[in-house]
Amino acid sequence: MQRVTSYLPAGTPSSHPTAQVKLPHDLRHLRRKLLHLENGEMVMLDLKDPVLFANGDLLVREDGELIEILAADEKLFEIRGRDRTHLVELAWHLGNRHLAAQIEEDRIVILRDHVIRSMLQGLGATVLEIDEPFQPARGAYHSHGGHAHDHGHAAHNHGHNHDHGHDHGHDHGHAHGHDRQHDHSCDHDHNHEHHHGHKHD
Repeated sequence: MQRVTSYLPAGTPSSHPTAQVKLPHDLRHLRRKLLHLENGEMVMLDLKDPVLFANGDLLVREDGELIEILAADEKLFEIRGRDRTHLVELAWHLGNRHLAAQIEEDRIVILRDHVIRSMLQGLGATVLEIDEPFQPARGAYHSHGGHAHDHGHAAHNHGHNHDHGHDHGHDHGHAHGHDRQHDHSCDHDHNHEHHHGHKHD
């Protein structure tokens, strides 16, 4: 069985994949895994560090052949606002609920959740059912056309350090991926307040 120990970003010049593997968004965060290719073959992925792969990224087999990662279609909601300001407000509400979301210029895409759809419609959003590949924002990762894979990989390789430094500055667009970290920091602050209180007593 062939092993895969390296990868290339989507759009690498002169790259011609000979096989494909189709994965939903929650199975594209990979380090070591047996992958079943679309042609029926199997390869063992064995990377040094975990990587968040995007549609079109390429796995490099030991024999030099390339395997293209395809994002599988998923059942999603497409959310549109009255204008950009309204869309940002909707993103803020989604972020408060720790939901993975794909943020684009004129829409937000999330996994289907009928309770959330009712909430969004109550806020004036237009919500449509769609079936598409899903690439949610994670930490500093944000979908900007052809550069999406670069940010995705960076977010994974440096996720913990990077997110603590920048999530507060991008709360409206990225909070959904790492809001729980903000919760931890709030708990930490409260603990400090209690300790100081005891000292004053």
